[in-house]
Amino acid sequence: MARVLELRVAPPRDALDRFEAAWNRLAEGRKLAPLRVLSLEDLPAFTKALTPARWALLKDLKEKGACSIYELAKRLGRDYKNVHTDVAALSRMDLVGKDARGRVGVTWDVVRAELRF
Repeated sequence: MARVLELRVAPPRDALDRFEAAWNRLAEGRKLAPLRVLSLEDLPAFTKALTPARWALLKDLKEKGACSIYELAKRLGRDYKNVHTDVAALSRMDLVGKDARGRVGVTWDVVRAELRF
């Protein structure tokens, strides 16, 4: 099964509504399908969190596979420190992770984006 990540630009209330709906389904004894959602409050927050350099980093990892941060910096032609900073930020958002060998890779197969106003 494909690992799907949903990126959403939505107000915080959206996340609270999803939580409440999930809570109610569990209270009724129903099972929940796994849901991986990264919600950001507005478009400026989205573009600050997912800069063009970070998008390029994600694209490289998706296309070329997991590697060390050093190798990733070389592949991207960027400074190691800046790539390390971007990997740390993307890791906090669960967009990248490390495998058993310590290599950085994407944690999803498909990304779906949704913008709400």
